Amino acid sequence: MSMRRATLKIASKACMFIVAAVLLGNAGSAIAQGRIDCSSMHSKILQRAVRYCAMLPPSYETEHNRKYPILYFLHGLGQNEQALMLGGGWGLIEDLRQHHTTGDFLIVAVEGRASFFINSADGKQRYSDFFLTEFMPQIESKFRVIRGRKTRGITGLSMGGYGALRFAFAHPELFGSVSAQSAALITEPPKQMNDDLQHAGPLGNLLGGVFGNPINVAHWNRNNPFILARQHRAELKSTAIYFNCGQDDEYGFAAGASKLHQQLVAEGIPHQFHLYAGGHSAEYFLSHLGETLQSHWHVFEAAVASSREH
Repeated sequence: MSMRRATLKIASKACMFIVAAVLLGNAGSAIAQGRIDCSSMHSKILQRAVRYCAMLPPSYETEHNRKYPILYFLHGLGQNEQALMLGGGWGLIEDLRQHHTTGDFLIVAVEGRASFFINSADGKQRYSDFFLTEFMPQIESKFRVIRGRKTRGITGLSMGGYGALRFAFAHPELFGSVSAQSAALITEPPKQMNDDLQHAGPLGNLLGGVFGNPINVAHWNRNNPFILARQHRAELKSTAIYFNCGQDDEYGFAAGASKLHQQLVAEGIPHQFHLYAGGHSAEYFLSHLGETLQSHWHVFEAAVASSREH
């Protein structure tokens, strides 16, 4: 699917996703026992307040000397830092803990607006710089976090899936695990995308503001997960990589996910990849959120156990 068709569909589907997410969130909220701390921090880089929500396990309130692994969550286009909670994720997270499918770790979701979680091509919106040099250090100072590569992961869905893969592939020294659901992996070359952007209306302007209109090819390549994976293939062999996508993804992201899988196989980079039945919906994300979180917990658990042995 072309970028133009994909971006136009995002606008029409955003309201449907939010409605479904609220319904799912109401269904799962009754079992929640941990605490959600939503606040904001002022960014000098972005020159505005940025909202975030930290999902804390029940033990965080009682074991005051304990430190925890941390998972950063990046939301999709048209969503915000509360997407995971409203999407039924919080109830599922609590259920996974109660059944000992995962253990205790922090999940911190941050407001990304329509940034794709990268610096814009014109340099006016330096979101990546904010996230790496302001947001992460402040979060890991405010909360009791085990600061280490193997106890720090990043995940996201759709636009946030792109952002998570981009961060982890660009900075393998920071993240020991990465996951993405239905990541916005676009396989079209910039030249073809330029034709799409000219006819995409307001969403074309939105994407143009991030990647340039016409596409800034150098900027595009600097943030391209496919290129970054190739550049850092040696370091990524020690990163736990998991991603999935719906076979009927309405934006054509299954093609991008499959291409990334094929590239990682060819370059000998270990990873888990699944194509499942389903489309680009709240139901799809929620149905595979459990295994996505488990992929991080396996890394966190091993890292914590290793630190105790030493």
